[in-house]
Amino acid sequence: MTTILLAVGIVTGIGLLCAVLLTVAAHFMSVPVNEKEAELRNCLPGANCGACGFSGCDGYAHALAEGETDRTNLCIPGADSVSARISEVLGVEFQDVVEQVAFVCCHGDCFNNKDKEIYRGIETCAAAQMLYGGRGSCTQGCLGFGDCKAVCPYDAICIENGIAHVDPRKCVGCGLCARACPNHIIALHPDVSKVVVTCSNHDKGAVVRRKCTSGCIACGKCERGCPVSAVKVVDNLAVIDYDKCTGCGKCAEECPVNAIKFADFSGTHRVKA
Repeated sequence: MTTILLAVGIVTGIGLLCAVLLTVAAHFMSVPVNEKEAELRNCLPGANCGACGFSGCDGYAHALAEGETDRTNLCIPGADSVSARISEVLGVEFQDVVEQVAFVCCHGDCFNNKDKEIYRGIETCAAAQMLYGGRGSCTQGCLGFGDCKAVCPYDAICIENGIAHVDPRKCVGCGLCARACPNHIIALHPDVSKVVVTCSNHDKGAVVRRKCTSGCIACGKCERGCPVSAVKVVDNLAVIDYDKCTGCGKCAEECPVNAIKFADFSGTHRVKA
């Protein structure tokens, strides 16, 4: 009985000693909490996507609280409502957020881009890309295994006819899909955009045509037809300058292979508004 009581006493003593040590450590080693940082963190949506340029929502809240940035409009998924709340906490003027949506710059689906091989391997875009650029004839287009879909927290991406498609009505512009794409063919566009180039191949026109019937052939008709000089053919691929583009759709009308699409890409924030 004495042995049992001694063991209990020793364990109790150790527990009390550890409690005292932890209390002392918490007192002397505690990090002061910045109340403004905590308040700013509560304003943010918690997507932790990094679209703001910081290491997630915590990093952005810390930067705002410490004065490392005065940009209250960097949270694209949160849009204007988050910017307004941050501005209120900081006591500064509201800054408008340029809402964005993701777009897959490829229309090389199973009807336009034929398979060059039968792929048997890990069914991810990252794995397929390392094996001769994937199964499709065009190695610069969508690989079709859905790495972008897997990381999208808003269920805004689906795989249809062998390529990824983004639903702009669900997309909040976090950019996680763009970072997950090994071919880097997903781009973020202002959600007021009206025209997009649906190709990412920089090969010469004749080469592109053999690989994909909807690929840009760098003919320059879009460039010549644009009334505001917003389209340029750069490295064998049409590029749209959205600062100049008026959304008239003339480039889409001129494109002989339909590599430029004209549509409404309004994102979820603008639709709700």
